[in-house]
Amino acid sequence: MGHNFVRLEDRMLAETVCAAVAAAGLGIAAVTAYRRRFLAATRIAAYALIPVGLVMTGVVDWLAGLAFNPTVWLGFGVLGLSWLLFMTTRVVERRSGGTRKERKAAGAAQREAVQPAASTPSLGAGRTQPTSTSRPAAPAEDFSDIEAILKKHGI
Repeated sequence: MGHNFVRLEDRMLAETVCAAVAAAGLGIAAVTAYRRRFLAATRIAAYALIPVGLVMTGVVDWLAGLAFNPTVWLGFGVLGLSWLLFMTTRVVERRSGGTRKERKAAGAAQREAVQPAASTPSLGAGRTQPTSTSRPAAPAEDFSDIEAILKKHGI
């Protein structure tokens, strides 16, 4: 009788709930049909028969085995804890500025911007390079591509 992992009491409780839901749904469908709303009554009856079909196919036994098994609930708890840990690490990572590799790469890029590897051009005799590095130099703007596009369109 039934599956080994579902106790008889649990199975009977689940089947009773499904039968009660189906009976209530069929009762509502009958009242709806009495009011001459046959399309709605047919739809309600279709929904009401779903729990009966689930009991007959064994799906309810499987769900009852999940719902009444403490090991399953502990498993859901472990999955929830795992999800919570993942989300916590993502929040901390965002607030701290990324992972260690990302922070290291960002620091190297910042040092490269302050101290470029290419040599600076000479400024001529008697002239010295400014020592202030508070504001990085703007990159040279090259509008030749834009000018070519504008000329192509006659602008």
